[in-house]
Amino acid sequence: MKAVYFDGEKMILDKNYLEPNSGETLVRVNLAGICGTDLEIIQGYMEYDGILGHEFVGTVEKSDNSKLIGKRVVGEINAGCDKCDYCEKGMERHCPDRTVLGILKRNGAFAEFLSLPEKNLHVIPDSISDEQAVFVEPLAAAFEIEEQVPLQPQWGVAVVGDGRLAQLIIQVLKLKCSNITCFGRHKTKLQSLVNGGTKIKVGIDSSDEQSFDLVVDATGSNSGFTDAMKLIKPRGTVVLKSTVASKEHLNLAPAIINEITLVGSRCGLFKPAIDALATGIVSVDFMVDSVFSLESFSDAIEHAKKPDTLKVFLKP
Repeated sequence: MKAVYFDGEKMILDKNYLEPNSGETLVRVNLAGICGTDLEIIQGYMEYDGILGHEFVGTVEKSDNSKLIGKRVVGEINAGCDKCDYCEKGMERHCPDRTVLGILKRNGAFAEFLSLPEKNLHVIPDSISDEQAVFVEPLAAAFEIEEQVPLQPQWGVAVVGDGRLAQLIIQVLKLKCSNITCFGRHKTKLQSLVNGGTKIKVGIDSSDEQSFDLVVDATGSNSGFTDAMKLIKPRGTVVLKSTVASKEHLNLAPAIINEITLVGSRCGLFKPAIDALATGIVSVDFMVDSVFSLESFSDAIEHAKKPDTLKVFLKP
């Protein structure tokens, strides 16, 4: 099969990469999204080598469950060992022996085929397009915030970052909280938020400092944590969504002095995300940027790195 893999230093197209042969459900990839995490892995995050890509929609080719064959699916990316206490409690994402699609010990979606356990797969209704379906995984990560934090309608909320994940997080938080401000850097990205009724700011003023009950860092950079610490009220909650390759030291003193609750937040349940797309309470069409072939992966990655770019897709 055709696949684009990362050898630890560079991305390489291989037209004769071995197909998955794991006894799991085999999925033909229809479309895969390039995520900020993919770009960080290329910079050294997770020290991963293999096929990147964890946001995808595909069609089931082979499965022990005949009812799945031919169905369009998306997939939860963490595959646990099914034996440990975490897996028995339904917390496969924290299994010490887990594999993670395109991130940890498991080949991902930048290929013609991928494989996942059947229980990881979710059938997508016809009302959701392929482009929309690719957003299920990051949208599930956005919904995870309300699973972790008891959101209060009266809270002042700040989202630091204006990229793909930040845009999804803002839409999800708006379902519970109306007073949301996005602190970003790119006017093109911020304009879509203005149209949706979200307050926007470029840069932090002294009047913004210690003004918010909840701050979400979705910048994908170390600077996001520093900005979040400026914005959060004493005894407020900061949700950390950024995973970065940089090994710079962070100053935790403000979190201790102001008794800030730090919440690490990663993957989420897929059902709320699928339901939100199917009912239209969350919109993603405005974030669709462009589609590249696997052969044009290099151009796709360079385009995804541009500051004003939202979602870029690879189509095997």
